[in-house]
Amino acid sequence: MSKKIHELVQDMLDTMYSQNGVGLAAPQIGESYRIFVIDTSTNEEPLSPRVFINPKIIKKSGNIVTQEGCLSFPEAFIDVKRYSDVTVKALDINGRPFIVEAKDGSLEARAIQHENDHLDGILFVDHCVNRFEADETLKKYNLPPVDPEKLIESEG
Repeated sequence: MSKKIHELVQDMLDTMYSQNGVGLAAPQIGESYRIFVIDTSTNEEPLSPRVFINPKIIKKSGNIVTQEGCLSFPEAFIDVKRYSDVTVKALDINGRPFIVEAKDGSLEARAIQHENDHLDGILFVDHCVNRFEADETLKKYNLPPVDPEKLIESEG
């Protein structure tokens, strides 16, 4: 990958870590690239950043409802519905293809879906389980309400 992509990825990782985030997509920092980064390591584990360039979710199944937040919506956490199992193919920072299978509603599975959505202009609030509860939570933090036109209909 180019020097520009390497610098962008490093900037994304620095931003994600400085905000105690689990993931960050390039569009969140004003860059129109299909790139996201995640790190699902816990406090006891060493940092384990993953870079996904031009990702594509190639398999998805099951459902899980969990609380989710977003660096673009500071402090607001709402219940969202996601696939419990996803398989994604992407390129790494060196341009090598790889595949990740994330299962059982793991943080990795949810983070991959969340960040991949950003690349398509979809926000986590678009997956909310209850629009009215989500609006109440968002209002507490002076954030805009859920756009009913953008709600994602459940597939399962």
